[in-house]
Amino acid sequence: MSNRWLTALPVFNERDYVDGVLDEVAKYAQDILVIDDGSTDGTADILSKRKDISTLTHAKNRGYGAALHSAFTYAVENQFDYIVTIDCDGQHEPQRIPRFFKANESADVDIVSGSRYLKQYPGDSEPPAQRRWINQLITGELNECLGLDLTDAFCGFKSYRVESLKRLELTEEGYAMPLELWVQAARVGINVIELPVPLIYLDADRSFGGTLDDGTKRLTYYRSVIKAAMKKAGMECKSRPVFDPECANR
Repeated sequence: MSNRWLTALPVFNERDYVDGVLDEVAKYAQDILVIDDGSTDGTADILSKRKDISTLTHAKNRGYGAALHSAFTYAVENQFDYIVTIDCDGQHEPQRIPRFFKANESADVDIVSGSRYLKQYPGDSEPPAQRRWINQLITGELNECLGLDLTDAFCGFKSYRVESLKRLELTEEGYAMPLELWVQAARVGINVIELPVPLIYLDADRSFGGTLDDGTKRLTYYRSVIKAAMKKAGMECKSRPVFDPECANR
């Protein structure tokens, strides 16, 4: 019997992109779930007119991590074997979804994580300098502390074996949820590989919302989530304690 795949897209105020992205996703995926995380810009009206998707709606904006939690729960409850997550802002190419399917099924792999820095593609965007620097810093610290070998800790284009998701206890609802994921993946020994994807920035000035647009505050938030996740898991850094407060401003 063939595996059942779910493709899930977290969405918040994506009126300008959602129809076009979903049209492309539908070419490569059969079961599509959109998690509308409390959109207020008319995105919900657009989604209500589509008959080719399933939709979960958060009554208010809860965060990127919360949208992914809902997607994972849906995948478990509806007995899917794998789930692919892809952002709805045009920065991921839906035609690459089958590559994630194949990579997850072809080996003993629990998570296939997209990486925008594993390979350079013609036409790659130039990432905003601050975002690239924070990504490099946090990715390096995770590798050093958890014994991982990541090149991109934040890419939202991923696929997961649903049985493996059942081993995780994810609680972070914000943008740092992937960092909590890496801590728990290391704790339970989940097998991770990376798959290269193009680096696409359609809106270099896109807001994280609130105080997170400040790079220093965003970095402090990321580190606090990693540190809390490690404490909860009873883990210690494999090398030096890079998440100690005195390192926060280095």
